[in-house]
Amino acid sequence: MAQPQQRPIANRPISFLNRNGLFLLLLALLVFLGVYLPLSESPLFMFQNRTSSSSSPSFVVSDWRDYSLAQAAKFVAKNGTVIVCAVSYPFLPFLNNWLISISRQKHHEKVLVIAEDYALLYKVNEKWPGHAVLIPPALDPKAAHHFGSQGFYNLTSRRPQHLLDILELGYNVMYNDVDMVWLQDPFKYLQGGHDVYFMDDMTTIKPLNHSHGLPPSRNGVTYVCSCMIFLRCTSGAKLLLKKWVEEIRAQPWSNTEAKKPHDQPAFNRALHKTTHQVDVYLLPQSAFPSGGLYFKNKKWVNETNGKHVIVHNNYIVGYNQKLKRFQDFGLWLVDDFSHESPLGKLEFVQEQNTEEKKQKGRGRKQTENRGQKQNIL
Repeated sequence: MAQPQQRPIANRPISFLNRNGLFLLLLALLVFLGVYLPLSESPLFMFQNRTSSSSSPSFVVSDWRDYSLAQAAKFVAKNGTVIVCAVSYPFLPFLNNWLISISRQKHHEKVLVIAEDYALLYKVNEKWPGHAVLIPPALDPKAAHHFGSQGFYNLTSRRPQHLLDILELGYNVMYNDVDMVWLQDPFKYLQGGHDVYFMDDMTTIKPLNHSHGLPPSRNGVTYVCSCMIFLRCTSGAKLLLKKWVEEIRAQPWSNTEAKKPHDQPAFNRALHKTTHQVDVYLLPQSAFPSGGLYFKNKKWVNETNGKHVIVHNNYIVGYNQKLKRFQDFGLWLVDDFSHESPLGKLEFVQEQNTEEKKQKGRGRKQTENRGQKQNIL
């Protein structure tokens, strides 16, 4: 008797049981994604980091508001170290410029951007998932943009607490302002077991073999820069940061020019009050110069050529002024080298900040008044 001819498997109809089994499998998968992963604080969607050379996955979460500092620090830390900056959205181009310079030194994967507003949080994590975190409350990005304003103070005054929180998680931390550019790898200068490493903010030229202790005071106060700091996860570093937080909180905001609080004087006061309890190290001036020296003393720059490691664009106020200075010295990398940044090329529209609008408005009004006087004369 002839055997019945079997259909090829590909042509067989799916049975009711198979269809139900497939449906139940899909349902179970949806339950797993929707219930188990959120409860376990695992990311909802995962994919390989396109900018990373490591095998660790990056991720996108449904709402970055739930992304914690502990999660972020664990994700970016390499060899127990995190590189941190705190940025508001108007300074996004400067963040990108800074990242290009760090990428050239192969340290960008340990960077954590502390976003001070949600616009920056979402933009960075859209381009570079997992590398930005917001520690509530969010600040007004426009108010935080102008140096010397209360908004700017609100941004900078939170810095020591952010750094202390990371130390408490068990990591070493380097902090940079984003108006800096790395020319060489700074980590070779961070050797030894010191608690805190920092740069002097003075413009007076020091000998190449200068002392690395707390620098002499000026009118009883040192002038150490709080914009580039490396802290080891030690009791000494934590003590300094706690004292820094105390000094800032003890000086409430005042709009009087002579009484305006600032995080850097508070940092220097904290250094003096913990001088016998914290092991500090002043980095070489030739490698870590202030902007008042690097951009204003061409003779010194030529004499120390090849030694510069991190350049700080300070001793100048204003977004456009800092941008132009970087451009004039060939340190504005964004226009030609954005492909070297983990953020890539960014579409960014810089809104004119309120203070600049006021200044321009006053300038126009003065011009109009002069014109009216001339017409009367």
